[in-house]
Amino acid sequence: MFSHVFFGVSDFERALRFYAPVLASLGLEQRFCDPARPWAGWQTAGGGRPLFVIARPFDGHAHQPGNGQMVAFDAASRAVVRAAHAAALAHGGRDDGAPGLRPHYHPDYYGAYVRDPDGNKIGIVCHAPEADG
Repeated sequence: MFSHVFFGVSDFERALRFYAPVLASLGLEQRFCDPARPWAGWQTAGGGRPLFVIARPFDGHAHQPGNGQMVAFDAASRAVVRAAHAAALAHGGRDDGAPGLRPHYHPDYYGAYVRDPDGNKIGIVCHAPEADG
């Protein structure tokens, strides 16, 4: 469905310090990183697309996070949701919804929400029934 998802960032190095451990905790691999450009992209392990990309906005204007916009990453288990949420908070993220069930979406929706250092909203979600406590 998607080729890539792009998040604008105001401070590339700060964003990289945030995203590298968070996305690694989700099992995503860094496909490229070019601080001179600056941009970096991640993909599913061994995969191609879609990509998740961070970079300074192409138009050169300051980054502004959108209201009502979010990217949600799929997690393999509820434990992975908790680990990614913890990694986000440990690397400059801000809590926007602690890990837990959200049965108003569906009975097995287990998610957490954070804001990256630029204010972009990220969801981390497991749709599987509880298998890992």
